[in-house]
Amino acid sequence: MEAVLQQKIVEATRHVEEQLDSEIAKLENLDVKDFEELREQRLKKLKLLQQQKQNWLSQGHGEYSELPEEKDLFEISKKSKNVVCLFYKDDSPRCEILDHHLKILAKKHVEAKFCKLNVMRCPFLTERLKIKIIPTVALIVNSKTTDFIVGFTDLGNCDDFSTETLEYRISLSGAITCDSNFFPEDGKKPWLSHVPKPKTIRGPNTSNSDDSDED
Repeated sequence: MEAVLQQKIVEATRHVEEQLDSEIAKLENLDVKDFEELREQRLKKLKLLQQQKQNWLSQGHGEYSELPEEKDLFEISKKSKNVVCLFYKDDSPRCEILDHHLKILAKKHVEAKFCKLNVMRCPFLTERLKIKIIPTVALIVNSKTTDFIVGFTDLGNCDDFSTETLEYRISLSGAITCDSNFFPEDGKKPWLSHVPKPKTIRGPNTSNSDDSDED
């Protein structure tokens, strides 16, 4: 068994070396024209990324905002592919903790719209999304709530979790992207406490009979 294992390691190493040799050979054979083409491709990608960033900023991304009414979340979810929304109460210390971290992440992750909504102003959404524990963060992708962060269960069940822990947990929903090399505190990764059936973010006047994702 040990000999077989060693042989496999040797074969894998040889394969990697062959791939590296091939890539090096390609680079060595590049001429000025090839380098110019690579440079142009890189510039095009950078311009597209910059344009996308400007589009996000024009939609209010980069800021953590308060939504006056629940209908505002419907409108935001139509314009922004990724939305991170905190459902909060004024008298909740834990909501204030999330406020602190979400403000930081909103500036860092302009690919998503970060916002918050007072549960007293959104009876329809609270009922629709089955929000029973405060704070709850709804993670919306393509107008569907794909995931929830309910309380601090997925954040280490403590009040002093890091911004990076929350960032990593949000990224599991696909609403933002973050460094895949990050490991939360104590080496324990947050896990999905539950994976809800996606619900389309629609207004209170929408007929449930047409709602294909209704429970």
